[in-house]
Amino acid sequence: MPSILGANTLSSSYDVANSVRFNDNDSPSMYKTPGSGGDQRTWTFSTWFKRGNIGTSQWILDAYDGSNDEFHIYISSGNAIGIYTIGGGFGSNLSISTSNLVRDTSAWYHLVVRCDTTQGTASDRLRIYLNGTECSYGAYNNFTENGQGQVSESGTKHWIGRRNAGDYFDGYFAEMVLVDGSSLAPTSFGEFDSDSGIWKPIDVSGLTFGTNGFYLDFQDSANLGNDANGGTDFTEANLAATDQSTDTCTNNSATIGTLFMGLNTPTFSEGNLQSYSSAAGLAVIPSSIGLANGKWYAELKYAATSSNDNTGIGINMDPASSNQENTEQGGYTFGYAASTGGYTPYQGDQSGSGPTYTVGDIMGIYMDLDNMKLYFSKNGTLNSSTGLTINVSNTGFYYFCVQDYTNTSNFWTWQWNFGAGCPFAISSGNTDANGYGNFEYSPTITGDGTSKDFFACNTKNLAEYG
Repeated sequence: MPSILGANTLSSSYDVANSVRFNDNDSPSMYKTPGSGGDQRTWTFSTWFKRGNIGTSQWILDAYDGSNDEFHIYISSGNAIGIYTIGGGFGSNLSISTSNLVRDTSAWYHLVVRCDTTQGTASDRLRIYLNGTECSYGAYNNFTENGQGQVSESGTKHWIGRRNAGDYFDGYFAEMVLVDGSSLAPTSFGEFDSDSGIWKPIDVSGLTFGTNGFYLDFQDSANLGNDANGGTDFTEANLAATDQSTDTCTNNSATIGTLFMGLNTPTFSEGNLQSYSSAAGLAVIPSSIGLANGKWYAELKYAATSSNDNTGIGINMDPASSNQENTEQGGYTFGYAASTGGYTPYQGDQSGSGPTYTVGDIMGIYMDLDNMKLYFSKNGTLNSSTGLTINVSNTGFYYFCVQDYTNTSNFWTWQWNFGAGCPFAISSGNTDANGYGNFEYSPTITGDGTSKDFFACNTKNLAEYG
């Protein structure tokens, strides 16, 4: 199945502006109840999504009539896409599970579920597609012919991001569509890029959505459930304007690289933009995107702690190995770090005195891989105008990192900002020189008559500078 990490960055005629971030710890959802009946036999559901936590059952769409009749589109604890029904006019319960798995937390996926129970061939009645290609199936018990379910049923509550009984989604949604009355192929929602072969979105605003269809583009932060098709809006529950993001399927932003974690895995939340370390041992927590060229900027807020010792921020070339070796980031061969212990960036024997940082401080990391220099700031003030020299013999990919050493009585919480939206409030709204990002402090370093522009770590900027 084609990767969509770089979706729409090589050639593009359509850009998706926004997504919405669902943090399962907050019990987020959207819902509405159709007041009239639509076509319960023929419809198409489409959404782009990027996962946060994996390995738990998470619901994408649930249609629940308030009794025992229910239709589910969900992700299983084994990371497969599943369809399941309870009751209704199907003749028997439907149960379908894909062999394809969705477990890459750094990538956007496109899901299409198309339904047409009027088809004489059972395998044509409900089909599931990921990234433009029909899935293979494990469990497969399809609809009865002319079966009629709860999707688009009058008086049935339609949930997004949860089921009636819970199982909240964790991650991001973008470009969510229900077409009532038509079974549409994935090509109504996306296409393969002619240069890269990557599956990417196309403009869906011209589709005929039908009686109970909807189009959620998440572009109104004050009304994230707005139906851009003009139908009845969804009501948001436990979602706020700060849950709007510019991390989308056409400009994928860095998050925490949860797949790198080895020993002492922290708890991740807020769309993989918050890390909480409490288990005994050491964790080096990296960004999801590695960088080999260019100038890059990220912010990290030191949000909470029980101890200011033994935690640091910086960059690392091999976060997976450093986790396995349980080695402090700055002492690791390819690691560079600034620490709460009161000293400036160090690597090996490179160290010196400098300001400490504590809870509430926002630390900036400026990674210059064109000139192999590293700079740190605290609440917008640069620690050193000369920065730290990165060892030029260490070639490869560097990752933004946090390193925490915990014991049973200590904990640390870090909040990350790669520019696409973050868990902490931004009051100033700085962008990079390309207009990307929403940072508290400037991504540009000035001084000594020189100026260096650093950039948000997303696929649009990577296509130009990476």
